[in-house]
Amino acid sequence: MNNTLSELAASIRSIPDYPKPGIIFRDITTLLGNPRAFRRAVDELVQPYAGTKIDKIAGMEARGFILGGAVAHQLSSGFVPIRKKGKLPHETVRIAYSLEYGVDEMEMHRDAVQPGEKVILVDDLIATGGTAVGATKLLRQIGAEVVGACFVIDLPDLGGRKKLEELGVVVHTLVEFSGH
Repeated sequence: MNNTLSELAASIRSIPDYPKPGIIFRDITTLLGNPRAFRRAVDELVQPYAGTKIDKIAGMEARGFILGGAVAHQLSSGFVPIRKKGKLPHETVRIAYSLEYGVDEMEMHRDAVQPGEKVILVDDLIATGGTAVGATKLLRQIGAEVVGACFVIDLPDLGGRKKLEELGVVVHTLVEFSGH
């Protein structure tokens, strides 16, 4: 890991036994609160797409909104929120997706992305991949071309990155933490 990425990793707080015993929660609020680390993270997320025409950035609730908005700004792209069921006021498209302990639903406005638009998915962390895989399928359902997905944190032991790559999505992450 290069010096920049090790600085980013150091700016992420690890909270043991949250939300349940045996889990180490990777909290990016400390990264977001550090202006230098936040700026560096956004710059690193944007870097692979610099100079590329990206129509929309799709951010997943809730930390994906923060990071995705900043990435959209840097790339001069539009921003699309992907939310939990029942939170959007206009006509939506919805998909069920798997969580570690069950199933949930997410949705987006039906008119948020036009068929053929190039979209990058953004969130803080990829773990089991359920949310990111669901968001990719939702975007493709309305005709988006998902050209990539980027995350600050990868938890490779949980296999989410591999699931996205099996769908043909190029995944870009900044730091890895082993375990859960």
